[in-house]
Amino acid sequence: MRSFYLKIALIFTGIMILFGLFVAYVTLQTSSNIIQESVQRTNQNLAKTLAIEFEPMLAESFDHQQIEAKLRSLKGTNPQFDFYLLDSSGYIKSHIPGRFAEDTPKVSVVDTNILDQFIEGNQLPILASDPVQPDRKKPFSAANISIMGSKGCYLYVVLEGEEFSKTTAMISESYIARNTLFIIGSILLIGIMTGLFIFRNVTGRIDSMKQMVTRFERGELNERISVSGKDEIAQLSACFNRMADTIVENMEEIKKTDKLRRELIANVSHDLRSPLASIQGYLETIQLRGDKITKNEFNEYISTVLVNTKKLNKMIDDLFELSKLDAGNVRPNLEKISVAELVQDLVLQFKPIAEKKGLELAVVFPDNPNSRVTADMGLLNRAITNLIDNAINHTPAGGIVSIISTQNGKDVVIEIVDTGEGISADDIPLVFDRFYQVDKSRSKNMGAGLGLAIARKILQLHGAKIVVNSVENKGTTFRVAIPSV
Repeated sequence: MRSFYLKIALIFTGIMILFGLFVAYVTLQTSSNIIQESVQRTNQNLAKTLAIEFEPMLAESFDHQQIEAKLRSLKGTNPQFDFYLLDSSGYIKSHIPGRFAEDTPKVSVVDTNILDQFIEGNQLPILASDPVQPDRKKPFSAANISIMGSKGCYLYVVLEGEEFSKTTAMISESYIARNTLFIIGSILLIGIMTGLFIFRNVTGRIDSMKQMVTRFERGELNERISVSGKDEIAQLSACFNRMADTIVENMEEIKKTDKLRRELIANVSHDLRSPLASIQGYLETIQLRGDKITKNEFNEYISTVLVNTKKLNKMIDDLFELSKLDAGNVRPNLEKISVAELVQDLVLQFKPIAEKKGLELAVVFPDNPNSRVTADMGLLNRAITNLIDNAINHTPAGGIVSIISTQNGKDVVIEIVDTGEGISADDIPLVFDRFYQVDKSRSKNMGAGLGLAIARKILQLHGAKIVVNSVENKGTTFRVAIPSV
């Protein structure tokens, strides 16, 4: 009973068999009722007609033999009927059975209330007790008749006499029963076979899904369910396939993130170790040499320690900022910002740095000096600063770093263009990943590779889009499109 198909097949078959038996019973019972109603309607006025024949014979005396002879002569055309003469209280005064062999009534009184309902014309069929078989209700015909001046007496004709009962029983047990049961049995068999075929098809598809899910569970992650049709099972199969794709993608993302995490640990360890070792070395030198160290040497050592301390502080700040951005804990304080003023501030900020490195910092202001965007000034400045800082770090002396701002439809576009070393085609899709660095050797010691990841997170908060284009040994362009006001 562990098989789902076996369970529903047994339940369905049992229901169908019970339904077939119920229909057969109702059909046979209805057939019997139809026969009874037909007989009663056909002979509805029989008692009334006979009463007219009998009343002259019962006007002055009650000659039982004469009445019996008359009934026998009349019943020759209806041998299946039983005739009764009843007084006003229902007592049987005379009885002529439906066959020549005498059938003695088992009761002597008939309930006249039912006879009155028939005489009053109530809805047929109306069944009454047969005195010969008191436990059975049968169709009848009844009429009032006067007996020796006593009004309110009854002529009661049981329309389903013993012979008639045997005939109807024989018909029910042969022709009607056989045909009814054959038809019901045929319908039942066809229904069961059709149902089992449909259930087999459905459970077969479910079993295929189960096998595929089991394979997926065992690690066969490329397995997918074949989808056919548009019904609920097909939709469920499609949902599983989409879920499996998502799981595989998430697993790949987890693997990728884990790889980046390990790289982060290695990179951060390297980046922290170098300045910490430098700080420790200079401090130990100052401590060992004591009063022997010259003032110029002391100032040089302290300056180096300060530079490395600032570098450590920036790295830690980047890690905390990226962590807050990932957790969604940063809420930009939006305001309307002039793009021209933003670009001007960036130029003033980076011009000394570019000149110190031997670079030219070029700028192009937007054609519309009133171009504005809705943004958090501090966050947007940080994002663009990271892009410019990245361009300066990867451009050799004598190169050019350009800040170009333009209006492009509904967006304000800021481009950071450099003539530096460029990025390979394989590395371009990865430059915005956390902890990723193009320079795997880390020989330039430029940080933990968090600047571009932070920039993209901040720009996403503002609904901005950032793309990168680069050619190795020719330069790189970061293009930021910010919705304008």
